[in-house]
Amino acid sequence: MNQTVKPDTQAIMIDEVFPHAVDVIWKALTSGDLISRWLMAPKGFEAVVGSRFTFQTNPAGAWDGTIHCEVLEVVANERLSYAWRGGHEGNEGYGSKLETVVTFVLSKAETGTRLRLTHSGFVLPRNDTAYRNMSEGWKKVVQRLDTVVTEEASSQTLH
Repeated sequence: MNQTVKPDTQAIMIDEVFPHAVDVIWKALTSGDLISRWLMAPKGFEAVVGSRFTFQTNPAGAWDGTIHCEVLEVVANERLSYAWRGGHEGNEGYGSKLETVVTFVLSKAETGTRLRLTHSGFVLPRNDTAYRNMSEGWKKVVQRLDTVVTEEASSQTLH
C-alpha cells in the first residue's frame, strides 16, 4: 500500500442556527454587497463555479494582502465553497502561504436555518498564526452575518 505522508492540517468549524429562512441566508452568502457587510468587500465575486474573485486585507512582508478565491461549488440554498489562497512562501506567522477552502452548508433546522462553516486546509505549524487568528475571526464574522441577515429579513418584511 502506497501511503504518502500528508502534512498535519486543521479546519475551523462553526455551527450556528439562524432564525431565518434558508433563502435569506443564501442571499447574504452570495450577494457581493451583503458579503462586504459581514466579511470583506469581494472584488469580482459571482456565485458561479469557476468564478475568480479577491478580498483585500492587511499586507505583511512579501505578501500584498490579497486573498485569491475561486468558487468551487454552488448548490443554491444548500452549499457554497471557494478556494481561499493568500500569503507568501517567504513569510512566517501572519502572511504565511495559505491554500485553504471555505465551505458554507445550509440546512433546515427546527427554528430556522443551520449554517455550517468549515475553513479547511490550514497546514500546521506553518499556518498556526492564520489558524488562530481566523478561528476567532470567523466567530465574529458569523455574528456580523447574523446582524446583516436580521437587517435584511426585517427590511423584506417592511416592503
